[in-house]
Amino acid sequence: MKRRALLASALAVLAAQPAWAQQTDAATLTQIEAYLNSIRTLKAHFLQVAPDGRISQGTVWLERPGRMRFAYDPPTPLLLVAGNGMLVFHDSQLGQTSNIPLSQTPLGILLADQVRLSGPVKVTSLQRLPGMITVTVVRSASPGDGSLSLVFADSPLALRQWSVIDAQRQETRVTLSDVQLGGHFKDSLFDFIDRSFPNGAPLQGGSGG
Repeated sequence: MKRRALLASALAVLAAQPAWAQQTDAATLTQIEAYLNSIRTLKAHFLQVAPDGRISQGTVWLERPGRMRFAYDPPTPLLLVAGNGMLVFHDSQLGQTSNIPLSQTPLGILLADQVRLSGPVKVTSLQRLPGMITVTVVRSASPGDGSLSLVFADSPLALRQWSVIDAQRQETRVTLSDVQLGGHFKDSLFDFIDRSFPNGAPLQGGSGG
């Protein structure tokens, strides 16, 4: 009974939210959606905090739809490349490569051709702090795949950070700096070559996914 009472109380608070607040949230999400869809290419320096607390950095290139490359600075032995609908993660120190469909990762939401914050994507949280907006989303059909939290500077709106919580509830946080929007990138930037093969074998091509 206590659980039912608490749920009823929470629903009552939500229903009592002023109309102007609901309208403000809707306007903010529309603004964020339009901003993200205006970004076709991006290059930036990144600082990453892994689930185990390890910190690494490097350069990230993003090209929507479906393409991304994280080039980690030495001595970090990692490389992450997205393209052709797949996300490839390579650890040269361990000699291991893993592949996962973008459609099964929260990061794929950001790389969509048209970012939508409704319908196939569900907003689970919208928070405002002075000079900052954070929106958290999941895939409506498969929320268990994990969540993506996007952090924006406000006035003007600008993407500054994202945080991915995967299906195992492991969080990876990426902070961007020296962000450059626009420009053209070589297709080869989004290719991954497995050097364990004698002639190198591309695991994914440079076209979008």
